[in-house]
Amino acid sequence: MSVTTLDPTTHSTTTPLLGLSLAELTAWVQAQGQPAYRGKQLYQWIYQQGAKSLADITVFSKQWRETVKDTPIGRSTIHHRAVSNDGTIKYLLQLQDGQIIEAVGIPSSDRLTVCVSSQVGCAMACTFCATGMGGFIRHLHPHEIIDQVLTIQEDFQERVSHVVFMGMGEPLANLTSVVKAVNCFNHDIGISQRSITVSTVGIPGKIHELAQHELQVTLAISLHAPNQKLRTKLVPTADNYPIDDLLDECRDYVRITGRRLSVEYVLLAGVNDDPDLADELASKLRGFQTHVNLIPYNPIADADFDRPTPRDIKMFVDVLEQKHIAVSVRYSKGLGATAACGQLRANQKVAGNS
Repeated sequence: MSVTTLDPTTHSTTTPLLGLSLAELTAWVQAQGQPAYRGKQLYQWIYQQGAKSLADITVFSKQWRETVKDTPIGRSTIHHRAVSNDGTIKYLLQLQDGQIIEAVGIPSSDRLTVCVSSQVGCAMACTFCATGMGGFIRHLHPHEIIDQVLTIQEDFQERVSHVVFMGMGEPLANLTSVVKAVNCFNHDIGISQRSITVSTVGIPGKIHELAQHELQVTLAISLHAPNQKLRTKLVPTADNYPIDDLLDECRDYVRITGRRLSVEYVLLAGVNDDPDLADELASKLRGFQTHVNLIPYNPIADADFDRPTPRDIKMFVDVLEQKHIAVSVRYSKGLGATAACGQLRANQKVAGNS
């Protein structure tokens, strides 16, 4: 197995060590002329002790460390931390090519959840999203996704129990890297697949492709509207994916995996929060396992939307409950840390990003 370095000028990569399994790492050390047991040592230093470079691994001889010192493990550096009063920490992480991504550590009494990014930027162009407004730059490689969890786990000095793909980017547009990262979270870091959520706007055929991997992750659909006309207004790329086709594909996912669907619905004042739209949404979701997460909008600069009033939020919830749709209201943590996805990165105007 060959392992080459990132090229900062082309942003290209083959395989840094982070993301490789025990068997793959063992094969790599053997290819370097080392005994097989060094593979387990390398595996433990990467996934349990947080080695940032091979030079950190003191159980290896100085001579061999010098020989392989330029082989990357694939870790980022913390460019910026924003700490909220509720304990949530939003991170800007600098990748080896200089690009900046967001990740968030969200603590509670019994868990630590990490919200990870899957792309630098996003091509979905949702009109209410700071990331979408910033445009798409590139996909993240598996090690760049996995690194986000390890970095936050190390910074909190607490085991990560849950992962949500709800940061920058459209996960299903980068499905190969996302699936590899999910398997690494599960097999190498010890996070249950049932504690991992993959959120998507929806790309034709990709939900079915995800189902074929037979993962036990929760699928979350960023729906935001109960009909095609309004959804296309909010999510321009939805123009190519009729809402009924999207929901049919979701029903297939539930049937194949046995996992309940989560529906994400950002509530925008005067746009998609009318009780009649709640009734329409209930009709769309009737008949298969779903749970609706209503998310009151977090205002961002240059977006002409407002957060609904508590009364309007309650009216929307009441309609769904009357129609026997499971629903909860999710208030974003870390408002003091610019909670909206992509907002901290945009506000920082970080170098190396357009």
